[in-house]
Amino acid sequence: MRIFMVMENREIAKIFDEIADILEVKNEDKFKIKAYRRAAQTIKNLTEDLSNFKSIKELKTLPGIGDALAKKIYEIIRTDKLEYYEKLKHSVPEGILELLAIPGIGPKTVAKLYTECGITDIESLERAAAEHKLQKLYGMGAKSEEKILKGIEQYRRHQERVSLGIAYYKAQEIIKSLEKLDAIESITYAGSLRRMKETIGDIDILVASHTPEKVMDAFQALDGISEVIARGDTKSSVIMDDLQVDLRVVEPGSFGSALQYFTGSKHHNIKLRELAIKKGLKLNEYGVFENDRKIAGEREEDVYRSLGLAFIPPELREDQGEIEAAIDGTLPDLIKHEDIRGDLHIHSTWSDGRNSIQEMVDKARSLGYCYIAICDHSPAVGVVHGVDEVKLLDEMDEIDRINDSLTDFKVLKGIEVDIRSDGKLDLPDKALEPLDIVVAAVHTGLSQSKEEMTARIISAIENPNVDVIAHPTGRIIGKRDPCDLDIEAIVDACIDYETILEINANPRRLDLNDTHARYARNRGAKLAISTDAHDTSQMDLMHFGVATARRGWLLKEDVVNTELVYVN
Repeated sequence: MRIFMVMENREIAKIFDEIADILEVKNEDKFKIKAYRRAAQTIKNLTEDLSNFKSIKELKTLPGIGDALAKKIYEIIRTDKLEYYEKLKHSVPEGILELLAIPGIGPKTVAKLYTECGITDIESLERAAAEHKLQKLYGMGAKSEEKILKGIEQYRRHQERVSLGIAYYKAQEIIKSLEKLDAIESITYAGSLRRMKETIGDIDILVASHTPEKVMDAFQALDGISEVIARGDTKSSVIMDDLQVDLRVVEPGSFGSALQYFTGSKHHNIKLRELAIKKGLKLNEYGVFENDRKIAGEREEDVYRSLGLAFIPPELREDQGEIEAAIDGTLPDLIKHEDIRGDLHIHSTWSDGRNSIQEMVDKARSLGYCYIAICDHSPAVGVVHGVDEVKLLDEMDEIDRINDSLTDFKVLKGIEVDIRSDGKLDLPDKALEPLDIVVAAVHTGLSQSKEEMTARIISAIENPNVDVIAHPTGRIIGKRDPCDLDIEAIVDACIDYETILEINANPRRLDLNDTHARYARNRGAKLAISTDAHDTSQMDLMHFGVATARRGWLLKEDVVNTELVYVN
């Protein structure tokens, strides 16, 4: 049975490029190396999926593809692997290919390092450069060592994924700088950023233009570029503020299909292409084709419609049942940013916030909200000016005075009370009872066992004064792992005691994450999307929480702060 479109053209091209790299490291025949390089370029430039070629004979019609290469391509598209490539990889140490990923190091340098110094991985290369052993090699000196160490540092930095927030605002900045260019008809971001994944590798920018060279010139003239990795006729890659940014330019008539293709995910796209083939269609980044007639491509919605599908929101495109739901007509009507009517977790200068309650109110009203909940920290968190029982009464008086001046908005009296290691709350029940909302959270003792941490949080859930469990797993993306929790038990307890689980919208947290949010929603738990804002600017982070909720398949009715129940 033939496997269609399991591997995309660019992945096959990458295999051929890596074959050429290994052959060059091994000092093999230069004509053979050149043939693989040329084949990789042919595949990259191909506008038709290789899976559509039904025979070796058809593949041999491609430029630079002879019988041997055609057989290898055919093997890949039939079996999803290439035996020659697998054997070739095992003929050199495993770390060799990673060495080739270091900026400024090519196959010839890697060959020299391998054959003359026995260097087979980044660690041994870094050690040799730091100990000045590379200066002994012909053609290398102190500057070469310095360049290699800098390249290693840069490679490691770029290997790290960055938070959604960092990538999102950088992409917005790039788009704002380019969108006024006359040569650009449409511009947006794509890739995992458009799917709003919690961490991002590279930023993908997609442009529709009839004059790509003007777009390339403008892009590579942007401020903050420290390195140009590549520039082609329709694609450029640069390092900008320690992030890799890839720009692709397509004809306006293909913008929708390119946007769908480059948004991904890979597995979502594979299923779409399989569906297209079943319908006798061809789907690629240039459009949807019936025989040689293009039937869709300018608009992304038309790409899905041509396959008999409703438009699938980018946040759902992870091959998690979204295509089946689109086929069945059961795609969820996902929550939208404009559905949010208030923020249920905000701090002020009464604890560690940087703006007054009135300033937070003014910001919330500018956002179109109907209410906010001021939930300053209790004393145990250790922040300056934690709110104790006496201070809480004074804060409540200020909130009353502000509410007396408002007719179309309400400030809820709340607190973010710490859940101590023994499961008890940081303030007594008598202090919590008069409040409109109590948000409970764990901030210390995060290394407790799974059983201890789960029991600790459930103890808070069982307290009748607790309304919301904030950032339940305590993670900080890239800095602190989530604590060990029995999420299923936590969700069940929240359902039993009608306690709300928070999706913390700060992109450093996004806690609950999308997977846990979907599980909670499917079980019937209620959720709140809150910013945990410590100043007015952080109130603008709500859309990241909404994106996480959308990735978790949440509807408007699953989220309590889409309702107006808190307004007088």
